[in-house]
Amino acid sequence: MPRTAIHTDHAPAAIGPYSQATRAGNLVFLSGQIPLDPATGTVVGEGDIEAQARRAFDNLKAVCEAAGGGLADVVRVGLYLTDLSQFAAVNAVMGEYFAQPYPARSTIEVSALPKGVAFEVDAILALA
Repeated sequence: MPRTAIHTDHAPAAIGPYSQATRAGNLVFLSGQIPLDPATGTVVGEGDIEAQARRAFDNLKAVCEAAGGGLADVVRVGLYLTDLSQFAAVNAVMGEYFAQPYPARSTIEVSALPKGVAFEVDAILALA
């Protein structure tokens, strides 16, 4: 099955041998988004998990839109936190971005994330 790379300047550029997202058929696999300002490449909301989550979800939304969809088309989300005690705050922010029926989700505590951020999100998008 052919694959198509997705790119937008409204989300941080890939900084390695990967794409912001890759489309295969009607599925789009979105790479992890951390709270980087796409214009400056700097971390947003250092020490503020809600600000970090909002920036990461904004980046994810931009990649979804570049792929021809939106957050309503997301079927699975992966949340990665360096401190699971901050899950309730991230969960509340996620509720600002998604409506029912909610995507499937996993939430995983990790020891570290790129650039020392506290939050990362990835997703799978299903397009018609």
